[in-house]
Amino acid sequence: MPAASFLETPIEFLKGVGPQRGELLREELGIATFGDLLLYIPFRYVDRSRIYMVREANEELPHVQLRGVLSGIRTVGEKRGRRLVATFKDDTGSIELVWFKGIRWVQSALKEGQEYIVFGKVTAFRGKLNMAHPEVELAATWESGAALQPVYSTTEKAAAKGLNGRSIGKLTRALLEQPELLLPETLNKELVQWTGGMGRQEAFRQIHLPESAQALAAAQKRLKFEELFYLQLQLIMQKRLVQQEVKGHVFEAVGDLLNRFYKEHLPFEPTEAQKRVVREIRKDLGSGMQMNRLVQGDVGSGKTLVALLSMLIALDNGFQAALMAPTEILAQQHFNTLSTLLKDMPVEVRLLTGSTKTAERKSLLTALRTGHIGILVGTHALLEEAVQFEQLGLVVIDEQHRFGVAQRARLWRKNQVPPHVLVMTATPIPRTLAMTVYGDLDVSVIDELPPGRKPVKTVHRFDSSRNRMFAFLEQEIGKGRQVYVVYPLIEGSEKLDLKDVTDGFESISRRFPLPKYAVSIVHGRMPQEAKDYEMDRFKRGETDILVATTVIEVGVDVPNASVMVIENAERFGLSQLHQLRGRVGRGAEQSFCILMTGNELGNDARTRIATMVRTNDGFEIAETDLRLRGPGDLMGTQQSGLPKLYMADLVQDADLLQQARAAAKRLLDADPQLQDGANAPVSATLRTILAEKAVWGKIS
Repeated sequence: MPAASFLETPIEFLKGVGPQRGELLREELGIATFGDLLLYIPFRYVDRSRIYMVREANEELPHVQLRGVLSGIRTVGEKRGRRLVATFKDDTGSIELVWFKGIRWVQSALKEGQEYIVFGKVTAFRGKLNMAHPEVELAATWESGAALQPVYSTTEKAAAKGLNGRSIGKLTRALLEQPELLLPETLNKELVQWTGGMGRQEAFRQIHLPESAQALAAAQKRLKFEELFYLQLQLIMQKRLVQQEVKGHVFEAVGDLLNRFYKEHLPFEPTEAQKRVVREIRKDLGSGMQMNRLVQGDVGSGKTLVALLSMLIALDNGFQAALMAPTEILAQQHFNTLSTLLKDMPVEVRLLTGSTKTAERKSLLTALRTGHIGILVGTHALLEEAVQFEQLGLVVIDEQHRFGVAQRARLWRKNQVPPHVLVMTATPIPRTLAMTVYGDLDVSVIDELPPGRKPVKTVHRFDSSRNRMFAFLEQEIGKGRQVYVVYPLIEGSEKLDLKDVTDGFESISRRFPLPKYAVSIVHGRMPQEAKDYEMDRFKRGETDILVATTVIEVGVDVPNASVMVIENAERFGLSQLHQLRGRVGRGAEQSFCILMTGNELGNDARTRIATMVRTNDGFEIAETDLRLRGPGDLMGTQQSGLPKLYMADLVQDADLLQQARAAAKRLLDADPQLQDGANAPVSATLRTILAEKAVWGKIS
């Protein structure tokens, strides 16, 4: 039987599984086939080679293995407090073993006076050491086995029905012993040697049944490299294919519109970083190849101006431009900004969102088809079939990670020749993640803020300091400044015990009463007209304090707002905290961000708060966020197209990722079509991946 079809065998056909266990494995652990079981990687390994003496056991050790005799097996307590307790002794002392579940079964299996091997975590309770729910084996039948034993994750339901970590390990061992399990090599000989010389089949064996720490490390390196290599190989090939085959409009002219705007209407002198990025974009637009460029820039770094200058180049060459934003409020903000900047220029800028009225939409679509609209700003509404351009030359996508690949492709198809694509994000992306998520794009970074901008001062305050915080708000409002107060929820939640925006609005209104102060509220469940009305009041300075949810995370630019108060800041992710802080600091005055939290903070929350207080550097914040949350949570796996990685970790294996990318580039430089016989394993594996539209890790 070929390896691929063998690994596709339903899991119930593995000895020791059967229909009932097979259904449990599928529903609880996502293991449906032999191949799924092989890819069910242990999440850690424990050293079972050493036997400790009882006197050596302590809470500092992650686990201990003891050899001794059981005595005094008894049940203690009643109802929910009922537990099984046994005394375990060796020549150096004694320790209590405790079971809270499965008491009847455990009690029937244990025999007093017998010698056992026990393994588990030691804790102290009322001055005595104990071990809860240890693994127990008769010493007479115990096999020391390998020094490292794999530990597999499971669920409470699966474990209750006999599929605990050890059971999964036994099933994996049974699979590895099948003579039909023959895994084809996926790397060429040079790459196999570079990763340490371990073949693929042996690597999987050592992952599940490691003979030593050295063998496990070699297997991990081999399999991590493999998945990162194929991930990067696909991205590099995709990028080169676009460069070779997808021709782009050639924008040769830098004409009257750009020159006139630059000389007469530019609101401020661009930073050197902005100028550098515009030069990179101009080079792309004149190359004859379709531009696919990502512009990363921290909040307030001036990405919108870079986008506008790029769009004016398109207009100077007789093409139209589109700017797509993920929300109506952000699309409206971009429209307002571009309309203001271009108010004295002969450029028609229009806005299209889901809220655009039917009559206005009809006239807009006609003007778009006939080329009377130069720049169209909008939301997902731009993707609709009815939206047709006369000649679309450039698409600017803001907050790229909120749009799926298929959505972006629909914009490309609005032309026979795909438009140039400029992607912008105010969410700084760590380099390792950018290499994976945006590996097919060229990357530009705006790493300067406009002159005169003062870094926002960030402080952490506990709820007990609320009166001190309110007094500070009074001072700032007294200077003519305005304040944001952001809450995480719209309605209260007893489960999370969070302050909600409506209660917050009422309490702040009592603390800052009319007529001396004006307080308004904005949240996602308000009608759009009501949100727009309140936001306009705040922008015009008619409101002193805006109480809001995260609807103001992006798209609101009020230079006079100098204070951002974030309630329950421990409930926000780092990226969101950074985005919210970016709503202030837009003017020349010193701005402040106050992070309000309860007194009880977990380790991750403490790290997030400390990071925000310490730095305004978006890239440093993004690196910390990546370490805390992982890449899937940071980007949104579904939107980013980030594949599931079975072995590699984009944070811990950053160096290996760069080595894999370099290896993929070298291979493609030497053999672009993978026609060399030495690269047959790579070519075959890639064909399988592309044919199945699977992530690299699908075993073929």
